[in-house]
Amino acid sequence: MSQPLLDVRGLVVEYGHGRDLHRAVDDVSFQVPRGGSLAVVGESGSGKSTIAKALVRLVRPTAGSIVFDGVDLAQLTDRRLRPLRHRVQMVFQDPYGSLDPHLSAQEIVAEPLAARGERSRRVRERRAAELLDQVGLPTSALHRRPAEFSGGQRQRIGIARALASEPDLLVCDEATSALDVSVQAQVLDILAGLRRDQGLTFLFISHNLGVVRAVSDEVLVLRTGRVVERGPTTEVLRRPREEYTRQLRRSVLEPALISGRKPRDLVRRIAAARTAESVAAA
Repeated sequence: MSQPLLDVRGLVVEYGHGRDLHRAVDDVSFQVPRGGSLAVVGESGSGKSTIAKALVRLVRPTAGSIVFDGVDLAQLTDRRLRPLRHRVQMVFQDPYGSLDPHLSAQEIVAEPLAARGERSRRVRERRAAELLDQVGLPTSALHRRPAEFSGGQRQRIGIARALASEPDLLVCDEATSALDVSVQAQVLDILAGLRRDQGLTFLFISHNLGVVRAVSDEVLVLRTGRVVERGPTTEVLRRPREEYTRQLRRSVLEPALISGRKPRDLVRRIAAARTAESVAAA
């Protein structure tokens, strides 16, 4: 079998010292094959976002290894890590807070190109326009600033900016949680298309089991920093083994917890899923 693009073993991340020491991630291991997609799911405080930050080295692991394409990122100094940073990019939860409010959409997306050494402003602007078009934003959006866009449009800019670095691995940290259900579907379609057309590898962080169906092959379920369940996405969604996972699944089927409009077909799917769950439990 070919070597996985990402191989995480025994990952531990701790915050604080002494009595204030908190173990946010506790002995977590997983692999993601090249071109594959893994969703890490859990409630707030489960450690999933800490894993995302460790992968892009926004936090340093306390123990364990993060082997990316044969190189252990956890052991690299900042200087040795720098040439690899463009290959692992992150799409953040807050599409507004992660964008420079003083720059236009085109300038935001062009920044990584300049950082990678592209000196021609014309080339940077042309490539930024191509990437914004790729995520479904029109040419009329090029010179507008983040405050002039909707939440879903801002998230598209964030995706385009990440793509400008030509990554091999895209880490999406709650990338759709701030969006209503109809816009979530649009962004998930974009991510699924990128994986299909460009062969990108994904690690998708979410608290919502429902949104991972479109983008992940496998699911890793976290609780208080530890893995409680893992398996193929369809299997975990259909027949979760752990009560904690079943609770996460039920929260997806609660209309009061779904933001945005609730069209009739969505209500029907919720009712059908609840019926199926009742039959399975009987």
